[in-house]
Amino acid sequence: MAGLAASFGSGAMTNSIEEVAKADTIFVTGSNTTEAHPVIGSMIKKAVRNGANLIVADPREIELSKEADVAVQQKPGTDIALLNGLMHVIIEEGLHDQKYIKSRTEGFEAVKEMVKDYPPEKVEEITGVKAEDIIEMAKLYAGVDVAAIYYSMGITQHKSGTDNVLTVASLAMLAGNVGKEGGGVNPLRGQNNVQGACDLGGLPNVYPGYQSVEDPEIKDKFEKAWGVELDGQAGLTIVEMLDAADKGDIRGLYIMGENPVLSDPDQHHVEEALEKLEFLVVQDIFLTETAEYADVVLPASCFAEKEGTFTNSERRIQKINKAVEAPGVAKSDWEIICELAEKMGYEMDLNSPAEIMDEIAEVTPIYGGISYDRLENEELQWPCPDQDHPGTKFLHEGEFAHGKGKFHAVEHAPPIEAADDEYPYIMMTGRMLYHYHTGSMTRRSAAVDAHEPDAYVEINKQDAAELGIEEKDRVKVASRRGEVETYARIGTRVKPGEVFMPFHFVESPANRLTNDELDPKAKIPELKVTAVSVEKV
Repeated sequence: MAGLAASFGSGAMTNSIEEVAKADTIFVTGSNTTEAHPVIGSMIKKAVRNGANLIVADPREIELSKEADVAVQQKPGTDIALLNGLMHVIIEEGLHDQKYIKSRTEGFEAVKEMVKDYPPEKVEEITGVKAEDIIEMAKLYAGVDVAAIYYSMGITQHKSGTDNVLTVASLAMLAGNVGKEGGGVNPLRGQNNVQGACDLGGLPNVYPGYQSVEDPEIKDKFEKAWGVELDGQAGLTIVEMLDAADKGDIRGLYIMGENPVLSDPDQHHVEEALEKLEFLVVQDIFLTETAEYADVVLPASCFAEKEGTFTNSERRIQKINKAVEAPGVAKSDWEIICELAEKMGYEMDLNSPAEIMDEIAEVTPIYGGISYDRLENEELQWPCPDQDHPGTKFLHEGEFAHGKGKFHAVEHAPPIEAADDEYPYIMMTGRMLYHYHTGSMTRRSAAVDAHEPDAYVEINKQDAAELGIEEKDRVKVASRRGEVETYARIGTRVKPGEVFMPFHFVESPANRLTNDELDPKAKIPELKVTAVSVEKV
């Protein structure tokens, strides 16, 4: 995949967080930024108060909706249609950057032809967004010098997640906003250091630095570096692993810092898969719901108890220093892995995180200039190919890293599930400000848990009236995969026919209900669109 799309394989922001302040227009879609990424959310609010335009597109009304010049609530799973509608208007109005498109991109004509079929009136029928709002959004985005797009898992966690991202990229290139300070395409990562984990090999199809496992030359390089024979085939993603475990094709799993019993779709299926394993190892800082299934639990140290680096959404490598000693027999992840490798017959002769960083630099071109000595005194963002390189504040300045930026003509396709007589509501899932991911840490904070001690389902007041449900009533939410009980929050944050649940709570796990059908390209489950029924208990 050429150009811009290749950089999105990493999921990294093309630009830096501080550049929020430099955008003339900020377009937030599929991201409840003030709750899931509150620091960036506050910076967006500050930029708006300093004169930036703000567009928000989210099926729910979020805090940023109140700050926006235009805020729309598209039907869940209709992002491609909305984005295609914006591109239709931009081209019709002559707002596209023709010089940029001609010199730096390819594939534009196919997109231009395809979006002719997405006039605002037709897009309104698909998305529920008014045609006049689509026109205003397009003009606000493309009618300024610098515009930035910020998105999160509201864009990616769909069967069409990859196509959603490709369409976002096409929109950004259409207006010439990639490779420009303050602009770009900026995915906000869901967990601390998830960017670093992906950068350094925590994906099934690439070695560190997004180097393909199926490229013979790259495979040869890593075989020489590590002194082992590698098979050269891409592995499986988390959901695929659990499917394979359920079928008996995988008999053992080693899970580090992950809690799929709460975070993965179709909880009953996940639990069945874990029970079928012959051997399960879980390495974590607490005994999570997943660790309850383990044959062996390896106690790991938390962020304050070890040295290392985190790489954040803006590609910034941050050194962390140990503040306190780890309790009991807990050890750093790297120490556990090295000891385990030695017991399995492989001498992983590494004595410190600094040595590991040196090896990373040797085999990972985008980290080639990163060392602990530099990180003590410098702020570095990859790509940083050598010791003399200052790091890269924003990507694709002047030219794309891999040739020309590639436009992708992508048609709207409906989500896997739709509302019907049996399951008449569409459920969305997401996060709240007061809890983090599966609650492994925040649910153990007495003060935080006292503030938000239980899950809930948001229901539009019109639906609640029809169902005879009042605020704080106990309700049952059911899908084709299971049911949960929780309490109701009534209001207007969600539209009629739609509901929302946070997924942090073991007592009412939203992912007992969600669908494990995958995006065929990125293998991401469609967590954001689930057909459910709701009834008062």
